[in-house]
Amino acid sequence: MIAWREFGLWRAGVTHALDGGLWLHRFALFGEAWAHLVSADRAALLAAGRLLEMPESWLQYRPLKDPRTRLRVDAWHWDLRRERLTRAIALAAPKVPYRPTTRSG
Repeated sequence: MIAWREFGLWRAGVTHALDGGLWLHRFALFGEAWAHLVSADRAALLAAGRLLEMPESWLQYRPLKDPRTRLRVDAWHWDLRRERLTRAIALAAPKVPYRPTTRSG
């Protein structure tokens, strides 16, 4: 089963994507809701694209900097908006919330 999820922190999402998971990253562009569905696993993204009825030619290549190593890693993403964004949100696994850690001294 193909599953993707959202994260409360960008770093957690990009790390998940670069480890081969699927990350749904929402943003707004000119006041319109958009999202990227991101992963270093191109095959998993293509499978997700089939679920969302996305033509393969729409998949975009964009290397991402791994926050753990600061090295660029091959990654791909789909641009999602309107009906496909609504569908992707409905199919997403529960969001991983931001939970600040407390450090004891």
